[in-house]
Amino acid sequence: MSIAQNALRHELGNFSSVVCTKAIVTGVEEALGEKAAAIALISAGRQRGKSLAEELGLVGKGEGVALTDVASKVNDIIGKDGTRLCIVDKVEQEGELYKVYTRETICSAGEEEGSSRQCTYTMGAIQGFLEAFFGKRLRGTQTESVLRGGTHDVLQYSVMG
Repeated sequence: MSIAQNALRHELGNFSSVVCTKAIVTGVEEALGEKAAAIALISAGRQRGKSLAEELGLVGKGEGVALTDVASKVNDIIGKDGTRLCIVDKVEQEGELYKVYTRETICSAGEEEGSSRQCTYTMGAIQGFLEAFFGKRLRGTQTESVLRGGTHDVLQYSVMG
């Protein structure tokens, strides 16, 4: 059974609006400051990503899996047929570095062109899933943004010692 089929609310279902989610993010930033909010949102995302991997029985299953299959698994969970956090178009690997190409991220939604907004929660959620899936500790950074001229929000993860 997919995550999306497990209704948490009887009438409204599992989904709420992007507008409400963005209000949570901006409210946390206002209350904590940008850096502390980023740490909190990345951490919350990591926990969510790890729990998704656990719920689907994918912890430690990443060894030898083609990266196209990794992108597909992530997209099934957080894409159009999952929680709708974002769309993952591809995952690339360069040595110990993973690059995840996302679009329509909840973090970038509704932001003005040129905004400095970072994909903190999205980056954390994908990081947590990948950490659980591959069994490796990762450090994430955002290297490109659709808000600043990129075709994707590119999230880059390096393996930590």
